[in-house]
Amino acid sequence: MQLARITGRATSTVKHESFHGQKLLIADILNNKNQPVGDPVLILDYLGAGRGDTVIISSDGLGLRQVLHDKHSPARWWTIGIVD
Repeated sequence: MQLARITGRATSTVKHESFHGQKLLIADILNNKNQPVGDPVLILDYLGAGRGDTVIISSDGLGLRQVLHDKHSPARWWTIGIVD
């Protein structure tokens, strides 16, 4: 699990079939000083996060594939909580 800040939303006309109907967000992973580290990541959001929100994300691709009911999905990151 990682803390991340939502920086935007991604849209695509061509995407993997497991992404259809999913909300795709762009997020910066944060260090312990709430500063972005590394490259932004693409995350699937089920919780209604928006730009500027701090979220808890997981890289448990297997868990996400179970949620998506698609064992071949390339998805990796997903929101598991929104920080108050």
